[in-house]
Parts: sequence; structure tokens; C-alpha cells
Amino acid sequence: METTALRSKKKMTGRLTCVGAGISIGAHISPITRTTIQSADIVFAASSDSLFEAWLSELHPNVKSLQKYYASGKSRKSTYSEMVDAILEPVRSGKHVVAAFYGHPGVFVNPSHKAVQRAKNEGFDAKMLPAISAEDCLYADLGIDPGKYGCQHFETTQFMLYHRTIDTSAYLILWQPMAAGDLTHTQLTSNSHYLEVLTEVLEDFYSGEHVVFLYKAATNVLQQTKINEVRINEIPASEICMQTTLVIPPYTTLKLNEKIKAKLESARKKEINII
Repeated sequence: METTALRSKKKMTGRLTCVGAGISIGAHISPITRTTIQSADIVFAASSDSLFEAWLSELHPNVKSLQKYYASGKSRKSTYSEMVDAILEPVRSGKHVVAAFYGHPGVFVNPSHKAVQRAKNEGFDAKMLPAISAEDCLYADLGIDPGKYGCQHFETTQFMLYHRTIDTSAYLILWQPMAAGDLTHTQLTSNSHYLEVLTEVLEDFYSGEHVVFLYKAATNVLQQTKINEVRINEIPASEICMQTTLVIPPYTTLKLNEKIKAKLESARKKEINII
């Protein structure tokens, strides 16, 4: 019979690593993520793409899907909570668990953050490995340098619900517009009525004629990246899916802060005089 001390020691050998496979399945995985998956005792797959699970199964013989926790009309909050419980159960049994997510495990992924934090709170070793996200693909596919004008990133419903100060001389990137306005966390398709409200919010800052991009990254080498140009007032009638990101280019020009420029020039002259 195991003593309490032995059971405690066995329990604490469990560990959790949340990883991301990137956006393009099989093409974006990093060497450390591949090695981590292959060395795990059990791998949980979090993606609605069946190809994702098939690909993971080639790397590891014990892959379990987390998709079964989704259901029509069921709040995603409940789904995420059940996912976290499923991930942590084998960790508590002393297993090395890997939870593999589509894209980056820390970007718009609720269960990964909660699972890592809960595991740490319970005394287990838990960490997250970085990966290529939709944001990384977006910069490359749209030719955006975030350092040129700056970028603002918001989850769409949060952007709609709260007062935000928007700089229209920078890019505005809204994530998950498909779920815009969904306060029940059950929506699986876009709602044109909610998107009309989003358009109203955007028109407080931009002209309805301002051209924006509906962006969807390719998830495998056989797919093509989709970039649809529409006007803001056309958003409610546009095709928007779960993977779509709304990218709004700068609307106004950058305004030089003459006061700060003068101070910088003065500081430069002082430095030259010191030298």
C-alpha cells in the first residue's frame, strides 16, 4: 500500500505543456513543439479541423480530442471549463500532458491559460510554448509592418461593449468578428443584426465607405489565403466565419507632436555640446 508521501511524490511528477501547431497544419510547427508532443504520455487536440487530429496522431499514438465538449446552444464558458478538467485529470495522475491548440496556444485560447494557471496553483510544472498565430500570418499576407503606423488589437465584442480610445491613424484589428455581439457565448455563425451594431460603432470613428479587409489565413498548403476588401457599411452582408479577422487600415494621417519634437531636438543639441 502506498503511503501518503509516496502518493504525493507520484502526483507531483505530473506536468502540463500547452503548445500551438501554428496556422498551417504541419508546416508551422517548431522543433521544440514537435519534440514535446512526441515525448508526452497523452496529447489533447483542440481544433475543429479533422486534419489537425489526424496530423497529431502521426506524431503521437495517444491523442484525445477536446471537440466533444462543444455542443449546439451550449455556452463556450462551460465547454472551456470541461476542457480544463479533462486536461488536468491525467496531470494529477502523474502524466506528462500536452494540450495542442490551433495557432498560438496563448492567443484567443481560453482553456490553455486556465489549465496552465490551475496546474501551477496545484503545484505542478506547467508552461506554454509560443507558436505562429493568425496575427503573424496576417502581417505577412497583408504586407503590414506593425511598426510603421502601429496596431490596435481588440476582441470584437469587447470592442463593441466598452468605451475605447481608438487611434484612426493606426491599424485597428478586430478578432473573432463572427461572434460579434454574442453575449451568450453560444453563437457558431455570424449574425447580421449584431454586425450592423458593429458597423454603427465603427462609423463613430470611420466613414462607412472606408475600405477594410476580411482576412482568413490558409490552414494547410492546399488552401489559399482569403482577403476580401469591403467597405465598412458592407460588413453586415459579408461572409464571416470563425477564422475571419477584420483589419481596418489607417483612416487619418499621423499628426506630428511639434512640442515633443522640439524637446528632442533640444536634448540632442545638449548631448552634442557635452561630447
